[in-house]
Amino acid sequence: MSELMTVHMNGTPVYDIILESSFGKLKEEAAKLGTFGKKLCIVTDTNVAGLYLDEVTEILKECGKEVHSFVFPAGEEHKNLDTVRELYTHLIRLHYDRNDMLIALGGGVVGDLCGFCAATYLRGVDFIQIPTTLLSQVDSSIGGKTGVDFDAYKNMVGAFHMPKLVYTNIQTLLTLPEEQFASGMGEIIKHGLIKDREYYAWLSEHAKLIQNRDLTVCEKMIHISNLIKKEVVEGDPKEKGERALLNFGHTLGHAIEKLMNFQMLHGHCVAVGCLAAAHISAVRGLISSEEVEQLRSILKYFRLPTGVSALDPDKVIEATKNDKKMEAGVIKFILLNSIGSAYVDRSVTEKEMKSGLEYITE
Repeated sequence: MSELMTVHMNGTPVYDIILESSFGKLKEEAAKLGTFGKKLCIVTDTNVAGLYLDEVTEILKECGKEVHSFVFPAGEEHKNLDTVRELYTHLIRLHYDRNDMLIALGGGVVGDLCGFCAATYLRGVDFIQIPTTLLSQVDSSIGGKTGVDFDAYKNMVGAFHMPKLVYTNIQTLLTLPEEQFASGMGEIIKHGLIKDREYYAWLSEHAKLIQNRDLTVCEKMIHISNLIKKEVVEGDPKEKGERALLNFGHTLGHAIEKLMNFQMLHGHCVAVGCLAAAHISAVRGLISSEEVEQLRSILKYFRLPTGVSALDPDKVIEATKNDKKMEAGVIKFILLNSIGSAYVDRSVTEKEMKSGLEYITE
């Protein structure tokens, strides 16, 4: 398989993204980073540890001086500074220095937390991303955005810190719970909406094969989403311009996620946020109401929610004002010019947001 692409920053290659059907080439790829003689700490959660920690540990033992692990409870509620503190303590007691390396084995929560610790421990150590969920394989493992939640405010503490390698074993999709697979599809559908109309159509045409987790089709899907994310990140590594387009569906989605106390998966919140933003785009005459309904149908097919219940729109709007996407007191909202083309809008009113929220309120 060995689908490889390289992320560049200012024309300089920074890290490779590798798609494989096993962990078979992990030793070879890690060794290229000079892991011999280094201590390696695998950071993972309780869900992933039981599935892949032993296998990955045995592989990395062949190319590292020592291999340790840090396992924390699964769930967004543990992506916080308390867990970071525990990981710092773990590394200090094992005498990790700047030449050693962290390995993020898991989904977005693991990758974000491990990446943040790598960015800040001893002012920065190297780390590898081994994403095991669809969402992390197509989104959070790429681009160097790391962070943790602070008092239920999502990703309010973070840093930009690029991994040295992203190694994706697509076989991990076969052990992924259905709701987690759907969560990843929320971000994938977003990629088509903001950047690639043909890809968006391709997702509909191959929906049954994707839903059945045909790995050949899923590999192509992940590859295309990786290319979209890579190109956006390369053009705007610190989210000063175009990279903000990746936040389509996130302004309201993050607020909903917070008000649901993180009981609703991130990709599910993004899905309903995308639908609300598409509705606002249609009200402005940018896309058709038929295209909004088509989006609703696609989300439903991939078992993504198309609405939320028992949420006060005023509270959701208030929560958006505490989001990291605020800029000089103005919310940066992403809307669609057309399917496959998005833009940053700073004029979305509370009335428009309320209309979008009413559209997705069950």
